[in-house]
Amino acid sequence: MKTENFESVVERMVQISKERPLLPETYVPWADEPDSQTLFLPDKIVSLEGHPLWSTLTRDQQSELGRLESVQVMYSYAWSETLACYFFSRHLLTLNPDSIEYRFLIRELIEEYRHQEMFGMAIRKLQREPVLPTRLHKFFGNFTIRFLPPSMVFMSVLSIELMADIYAKHIRKDPKVYSVMRKTAELHHIEERRHIFYTEEWLKKFTRNAGYIKASLFSLLVMLNIYFIRTLYVQKKFFMQLGLANPEKYYRAALKNYNHKFSEFALQATVDFVQSFNGFNVVTRFFWKWILKVKL
Repeated sequence: MKTENFESVVERMVQISKERPLLPETYVPWADEPDSQTLFLPDKIVSLEGHPLWSTLTRDQQSELGRLESVQVMYSYAWSETLACYFFSRHLLTLNPDSIEYRFLIRELIEEYRHQEMFGMAIRKLQREPVLPTRLHKFFGNFTIRFLPPSMVFMSVLSIELMADIYAKHIRKDPKVYSVMRKTAELHHIEERRHIFYTEEWLKKFTRNAGYIKASLFSLLVMLNIYFIRTLYVQKKFFMQLGLANPEKYYRAALKNYNHKFSEFALQATVDFVQSFNGFNVVTRFFWKWILKVKL
């Protein structure tokens, strides 16, 4: 954290953020409109795709499910980033305003608030309502941000950022996806890469040479955070809105299908990070395989 090389890199990132800001108002082509062939998520990351019931939906229903789940994903990111910003603001009170950590977090806060506004603009553009977090989600989210030590909160934030960055990669690289979604994902990816770099480096002072117990705790924390945010994605209400005769059947099939798909397309960067501090052992491997269906 204190090395000159790290500080010089962070200084450059601070300057890039100041001198070349990516503004959602101009970066995203908000005037573009979708047509009948437009996707709102790549099919492979829509919950029901790959299950036999997927083919029983009309193409319009498949597209609508992608639209609804796209809105839900963006809302989930905005909500989790709001929690992170709450923590960053409190954490700033403990820092020297002239420190590199303070100055970077100020820039991260500015960018994260812009992301939240951008996601809100995209949700309005798609004209669908997200399903809000449950009381249980709110309790655990607030507990994590308010009561866990900074190292664990940064670990929680990083686990969501790594997963969100892979989502952004799938969205921005699929030319069939609505241009508003692709550019939103692209902007988010560019700025999140700076946040991920900083957080990974900051956490090295805690993960470097971590013993068995600490590495296990960090591993389980990352796993639980991923599970926590994943539970927001697939919603029964969406299948009711599709006008299906048996929405419960479709919802249960989509949930099970998605839980297996999710481990294949969304978690590789997170698994690599946990591996970097030897966070997989007999105990943690069991929970990662059981809860997140990860193949280790």
